[in-house]
Amino acid sequence: MSQHPPPASDEPTEPDSTEPDSAEPRPFGVDIAEAMGGRRGLVDSGLPGALFVLAYTAGRVWWPDEALRYALWAALLLAGGLAVVRLVRRESVQQTVYGLVGVGLGALLAARSGNAADFYLPGLLISAGYGLVYLISILVGWPILGVVLGPLLGEGMSWRQDPARRRAYTRASWLWVLMFGVRLAVQIPLYLSGAAIALGVARIAKGWPLFLVVAWLSYVIIRSAPPPQQHLAGTRDD
Repeated sequence: MSQHPPPASDEPTEPDSTEPDSAEPRPFGVDIAEAMGGRRGLVDSGLPGALFVLAYTAGRVWWPDEALRYALWAALLLAGGLAVVRLVRRESVQQTVYGLVGVGLGALLAARSGNAADFYLPGLLISAGYGLVYLISILVGWPILGVVLGPLLGEGMSWRQDPARRRAYTRASWLWVLMFGVRLAVQIPLYLSGAAIALGVARIAKGWPLFLVVAWLSYVIIRSAPPPQQHLAGTRDD
C-alpha cells in the first residue's frame, strides 16, 4: 500500500514521543552497545554458555559420567537454534554465526580433552585478542571507538584533529581495555584450576552486566565532548 505525505499545516508540530530516551547509551543518535556488538550478539553468544554451565552442573548430580557430553550437546543445539531463528526472521546473523563458531570450537576442545573448562577457552582467547587490539589502537593514536563511531556520527576520522573528541574516544577505549583485563584476571585462574562451573558463572557475571556498564560509561565520556557537528562546522568556516 502506498503512503502519502500528510497535508501541510501551519500549526506547530509536537515533539515525537517515540524518540529514544536520553538515558540510553545513544550519543548523537548512535547506540554504543549496538555498535560494539549489540545486545543481540550478547544474547546469542551468552545463552549457550549459560545453558552449558547449568546442564553440566545438573549432569554432575544426575549422570556424572555423561555430564560433559549432555552439556555440550545442549549448548550446541541452543546455538544452532538461535541461528535458525535469526535466519527465519531475516535478521542479521553475523553475531550469531560468531557465537555458533565459538560454541562449536569450545565444544570440540572440551570433547577432545575431557576437560569441561576447555569449553570456555575460545572465549578467553577472544577476550585477550580484543583487549590487545583496543590497547594497540590507543597506543598508535587510533582508538577503536573513534574508528567505529566516527563514521556513524558523520565525522569520519576528523575527530583525530579535534583534541577534545580524540581524548574522549581514547578514554572510552581504555574502559574496554579494562573490561577485557578484568575478565581475564578473574577467568584465567579458574580455567587453569579446571573449575569449569565457577568459570561459567564468572563468564556470565563478567559478560552482559559488565559490557552494558562499560557501554554506558563510554556514552557518558563521549557525550561530554563537543559534538562532531560543531567541529565539522568550525572546519568548514576556516
